[in-house]
Amino acid sequence: MAQQAVQNSRIILWFRDDLRLHDNAIVHLAATRVKSHQASEVVPLYCFDPRHFGTTPYGSKKTGDYRAKFLLESVQDLKHRLITLGSNLLIHMGRPEDALRELSDMEKKTTILLQTQITSEELSVEAKVKRALKGKAQCETVWGHTLYHPEDVPFKLDMSDLPDTFTPARHKIEQHAEVRAAFATPQEGELPLPKGLPPAMLECNPQAVEDLNAVVPQGAQPLSSQALNEQAVHRFKGGETEALARLKYYLWDTDLLANYFQTRNGMLGGDYSTKFSPWLAHGCLSSRTIYHEIKKYEAERKANKSTYWVVFELLWRDYFRFFTQKHGNKLFAEYGITGKKVRWNEDPAAFQRWKDGQTGLPLVDANMRELKQTGFMSNRGRQNVASYLVLDMGVDWRLGADWFETVLQDYDVCSNWGNWVAAAGFTGGRINHFNIAKQSKDYDEHGEYIRTWVPELKNVPSKRVHEPWLMSRAEMQQHGVSIGQDYPAPTPASQLVRPHGDPGGGRGRGRGRGGRRQRGRGGRY
Repeated sequence: MAQQAVQNSRIILWFRDDLRLHDNAIVHLAATRVKSHQASEVVPLYCFDPRHFGTTPYGSKKTGDYRAKFLLESVQDLKHRLITLGSNLLIHMGRPEDALRELSDMEKKTTILLQTQITSEELSVEAKVKRALKGKAQCETVWGHTLYHPEDVPFKLDMSDLPDTFTPARHKIEQHAEVRAAFATPQEGELPLPKGLPPAMLECNPQAVEDLNAVVPQGAQPLSSQALNEQAVHRFKGGETEALARLKYYLWDTDLLANYFQTRNGMLGGDYSTKFSPWLAHGCLSSRTIYHEIKKYEAERKANKSTYWVVFELLWRDYFRFFTQKHGNKLFAEYGITGKKVRWNEDPAAFQRWKDGQTGLPLVDANMRELKQTGFMSNRGRQNVASYLVLDMGVDWRLGADWFETVLQDYDVCSNWGNWVAAAGFTGGRINHFNIAKQSKDYDEHGEYIRTWVPELKNVPSKRVHEPWLMSRAEMQQHGVSIGQDYPAPTPASQLVRPHGDPGGGRGRGRGRGGRRQRGRGGRY
């Protein structure tokens, strides 16, 4: 009877934003149950859910072209890696509740393993899946997104006692918690695939971004492949294979890790930061794997502030996930956690200028153009463009967060919306109102980044490129640009809608008064 029970036990691995085999909680659990004869077969599944490709409440694509490409590559790579293990990845072009219902065999005990999610849209889909199954299978969630397991940090499991600012939370975690060992990568034969699976899912293997239009809802904007911009800082390609190669490159091949702290605020080139974030966001790379590889690097080569600082940044990602778990949908609310009401600039043209990189502030415009043309932006850039949109232009911060969700290759719901609500000043912490011109001079001293993305200013010298509106008519003529015609003039300070008031005279770090450099919040990689 026991043998028959094993033969009638199926595990479905429902992959979502955990597109890897190494250190994957659900993969490890499935392999363990097969080894211990608690299951006889494992069915890996990924669904291109139409809900991810519709239109946001603000009129943007839910998933933009760059992220769609990275996602597709990640799914393709996972399928290839599973095939090398004697398994496969079933792909369903449609809602997961339909695929999971079809794969849940009434004649077999079926368990669906999935990583724990904490945000409302993901939980809503899970609820729909459970209703659709009607008892044909059981869903079992397993935590797997963070560096530190929530059971190990010195807070309640619901994070209700988590501090609303990062530093006290970090100190407690670093003092009282340890990072668990990473799960082993499964070996060939450890995820046995059954016969008789639906051919449509087994053979489905979309190859181009345009193939995903099969799930784009009617009336939503279609997806299309975008040519790689030659100025892009990195040729990002999705998938676990590329993620592990980047980890090896950044640590062992180049020793770039040893100088991360000194280079992390750069904006040009592929190596000023780790660039791990797109793979982390899609679950192609595990935070714990990075951590343990850094510890190995420290033991064998060098331990310094730079090696610590990458771990510090990983802890920021944890913090925003725990913060989201604590506050739930308040993360997405107009006035955030504090509920403090402010007056917004409701002029749609202002937001459009920001999106298009036409504000007249070269640092902001360069970053916004890079984002729009590549799907990536440095952490330094993200802090500055968010500060200007919300704290100077007075535009509702949710519009900015929504645009980032559309365009970023490394979009992560908790990190993105958490960073934005904090930048808008609605978490109760310090409001970091940046002096954009000073930031530009500090972090792009010679204007190389600006000239890369704002070619209108290519001939403007360094002393003027950060504030080109200060040029005289003679200077404009000399440098071949007319401010207000070839390149926009910035909005006068008197016309800015500053929801939290004028920044002058305050104490917050990051205003550019006195030269102290803003440390920033996560997402830096």
